[in-house]
Amino acid sequence: MPERRTVALVTLGCARNEVDSEELAGRLAADGWELVEEAADADVAVVNTCGFVEAAKKDSVDALLEANDLKDPGRTQAVVAVGCMAERYGKELAEALPEADGVLGFDDYSDISDRLQTILNGGIHASHTPRDRRKLLPISPAERQGAADVALPGHAQDTAPEDLPEGVAPASGPRAPLRRRLGSSPVASVKLASGCDRRCSFCAIPSFRGSFISRRPSDVLGETRWLAEQGVKEIMLVSENNTSYGKDLGDIRLLETLLPELAAVDGIERIRVSYLQPAEMRPGLVEVLTGTDKVAPYFDLSFQHSAPGVLRAMRRFGDTDRFLELLEQIRTKAPQAGARSNFIVGFPGESEADLAELERFITEARLDAIGVFGYSDEDGTEAASYENKVDPDEVADRLARVSRLAEELTAQRAEERVGETVRVLVDRIDDEDGVVGRAAHQAPETDGATLLSTDQELSPGRMVEAKVVASEGVDLVAEVLSVDGTGCTEEAGR
Repeated sequence: MPERRTVALVTLGCARNEVDSEELAGRLAADGWELVEEAADADVAVVNTCGFVEAAKKDSVDALLEANDLKDPGRTQAVVAVGCMAERYGKELAEALPEADGVLGFDDYSDISDRLQTILNGGIHASHTPRDRRKLLPISPAERQGAADVALPGHAQDTAPEDLPEGVAPASGPRAPLRRRLGSSPVASVKLASGCDRRCSFCAIPSFRGSFISRRPSDVLGETRWLAEQGVKEIMLVSENNTSYGKDLGDIRLLETLLPELAAVDGIERIRVSYLQPAEMRPGLVEVLTGTDKVAPYFDLSFQHSAPGVLRAMRRFGDTDRFLELLEQIRTKAPQAGARSNFIVGFPGESEADLAELERFITEARLDAIGVFGYSDEDGTEAASYENKVDPDEVADRLARVSRLAEELTAQRAEERVGETVRVLVDRIDDEDGVVGRAAHQAPETDGATLLSTDQELSPGRMVEAKVVASEGVDLVAEVLSVDGTGCTEEAGR
């Protein structure tokens, strides 16, 4: 009988990282590793790091140090870094953080089991020297689909073993990423693509995630069907830029075709699309997102700023009035549509007038959720070389100022929703908050929640219709009117 080997996966960062962790879990389980929840209980703790901004990198380092501190002196254990920060810094991270027993890049994922076993046995795996992953794929998007020798986490590249343990499956066919769910949430993310072809001057992601490459629609559909069989009710489509989906497959409007097919998958109650670029939004996509049954009218729009001069310096497009016009087009078709965005303040050269223009946009946009970040230089980005930097203390002041405004405005937007009827997916039941779910305008983790008032027995994964009766900050309070599949109404339940 083979020796028992245990592994725990600790995931930081975005939903794309969560998908990568479930792929790694599938690979490891297929090779005989037993998955455990706690790093302290595992032979190997695999920390899936985030390398986006300084705060995220610090969290990743802290997680690695914490996992190292949890080691039992009486047994052999290892801590291994994977993910974006590991890919971005490779050998440099390994040298700076000896507490990590190994630092593995994306190219190691296909051999993850052997890599972990080598490290656990006391062997040394030489960490990679980082390289610009954009250079690994052809410049022409149409030529990238044949680049099978490039590691693309979440894409179909490996031939799956014939015998797989329970709960592990090729998510979309014989040549697909193995995947094993790391939890029982009724929500799961599915990758549409990886990488990015945009050249925003503040962002390093394309350099370590690579150029944009879509997954084939059949793979996305197959993975969605498999997740539905696992009890998933809501699918969130993720990538660095979902509005570019299909451009390397010869059809930039492929998302408009795919969404109705995903919504028709048996068992799926809601499809949500994240990471939309305002400059790439098109009428047909707005139409599908606002007019397709089971597709959430949800717009996660990456505005970043609204002052034209700042946007040009960011190598982005648009302005306050064009962004407001886009939101008006959306709400004309779906008045209850949800909209959220993130913004950077203190970008090099940002003036008081620029900041006031951003505040004008945020005030008029009626966004449901707003993330605000203070600018800081990122290694290898164009903006790091810009002059006319804003003093860090002033950046902090602007961050606090816009964050206060955002908090006030999103609370007002939630209050506007009082009286609306919403469809809510039940996420969890807990002693403190009771029945907690999310309406169509609320994505997991980022956009608040809906607290449900009901006498009925509900469980995670149930979809209910409810009337909003109050708001608490960005959260809603709603009374259940009916529960899908039961025929019950509020009056019948009394």
